[in-house]
Amino acid sequence: MFKLGIDHLTAGVALAIARGTKDIEISDVARENVKASEAIVAELAAGDRTVYGINTGFGPLCDTKISPKDTKELQRKILLSHSVGTGEPISKELSKLMLILKAHALCKGFSGVSEAVVDRIVFQIKNDIIPVVPKQGSVGASGDLAPLSHLFLPLLGEGYVWGEEGRMPAANVLSKNGLKTVSLGAKDGLALINGTQFIASHAIKLVERMYNVLSLADISAAMMVEGLLASEMPFNAQLHETRPHIGNVHVASRVRALLKDSGIVVSHENCDKVQDPYSLRCVPQVHGTSRNAWLHLKETLEVEINSVTDNPIVFSTDLTISGGNFHGQPMALPIDYAGLACSEIGNISDRRAYLALEGKYEGTPRLLMEGTGLDSGFMILQYTTAALASENKGLCWPASADSIPTSMGQEDHVSMGSISGRRANEICGNVEQILAIELMFAAQAYDFRKKEGLKGSDVMEELHSEIRKHVAFATEDRIFGDDIEKMVELVRNGALQRVTEKHEDFKKTAHSELFETY
Repeated sequence: MFKLGIDHLTAGVALAIARGTKDIEISDVARENVKASEAIVAELAAGDRTVYGINTGFGPLCDTKISPKDTKELQRKILLSHSVGTGEPISKELSKLMLILKAHALCKGFSGVSEAVVDRIVFQIKNDIIPVVPKQGSVGASGDLAPLSHLFLPLLGEGYVWGEEGRMPAANVLSKNGLKTVSLGAKDGLALINGTQFIASHAIKLVERMYNVLSLADISAAMMVEGLLASEMPFNAQLHETRPHIGNVHVASRVRALLKDSGIVVSHENCDKVQDPYSLRCVPQVHGTSRNAWLHLKETLEVEINSVTDNPIVFSTDLTISGGNFHGQPMALPIDYAGLACSEIGNISDRRAYLALEGKYEGTPRLLMEGTGLDSGFMILQYTTAALASENKGLCWPASADSIPTSMGQEDHVSMGSISGRRANEICGNVEQILAIELMFAAQAYDFRKKEGLKGSDVMEELHSEIRKHVAFATEDRIFGDDIEKMVELVRNGALQRVTEKHEDFKKTAHSELFETY
């Protein structure tokens, strides 16, 4: 049971709640904190002192005083007026993550939000009543105003929620569940729509997907090392002690575990080849640097999703601070960095795929198929990896490098972190497909070693067998697009990682405490 506002939230815990494997509750302590903060706001709303967003207008209208009788209507209208999102909706899971993150932040007791609002949000999470949220419209400062406004329209009986057959009017779902609309308190609307929950929910998904990509990249590279008879020396622990970046050290340790006791590696340990191309030799440096970017994202995200990111922050009747906790910059830059790091995994994976086609490695034929001519072999699959890698080069241009003033200059620097989050996940999706194709190449090359009577490490044999359950060795041309679809599914369902997790060597890889959990 996760206690909102009290327990420490992580990306993994948030995903478990969203997927129904972990329950939530509002602890007694959090409930008392929410009530105390609500009482402070009620006192401020009834008083004469001007407090932004409670008895004033919003943004450039902060100098417009609102009478006590109009404070609740002010909060209702901010939800209506700010619901200006556009484009296709984000996934139901992302919307649910937004609800979870907002509930946790509100339960910290610094937002002045009504207890009734928090209870309704928790009810929606528990009963899977998830709002439909458009993907575009946030500039990532004042938080994610437009997406969050759509997220909470159902409190008013407005907007849409996800049903079994698509989106449904929220009013119908409220009626079906015997629910009335929520009467908003003096700071409810502002507290609900100020915050970085849209950005952070995308970052949670990115942490999970990039973790998967990084794990698979090491597997694919190691299988290429065996399939192409590359050297294992670039993964030597002593080498990495001389330049001990933790991501590099971790990747080298993982690849050593993947190659442990490999008969293929032993078969050519006395060959006269001096060194391999960078896409094989520099795996620890390239994959490791992307690992470090992932770690930075994970650690920054963990701070963010345990923070209060609305405005103003309510400490007492004497201290309410209108600051900038809603600004998305702390997340926007790490997300852009992670997107670039993920793109680099796709770049080096494409290069290894190309390398495997050249036929320069003894025992692996050109285009990874014997008797090509009538057959094209694996030639055209690499066109796809090249196309996806090239597409990512455009997508990884940092959205956070831009800022367009909004709100009549009141919000004159914005983070664009919402765009960062969407783009980085798109990059990650492309890399999943690139790695799926590289794994096909690596498995094909590995088969040629098996034909020579060679055997890889125990874990590599299991990984190869898992791939062959889904995609057969290719002896002639076929519709490889069908194979790609099967491999992409295998890449995304975590089956290959589960193979490695069974082996003890992967439980003691260097820095695993940092890189093997989120």
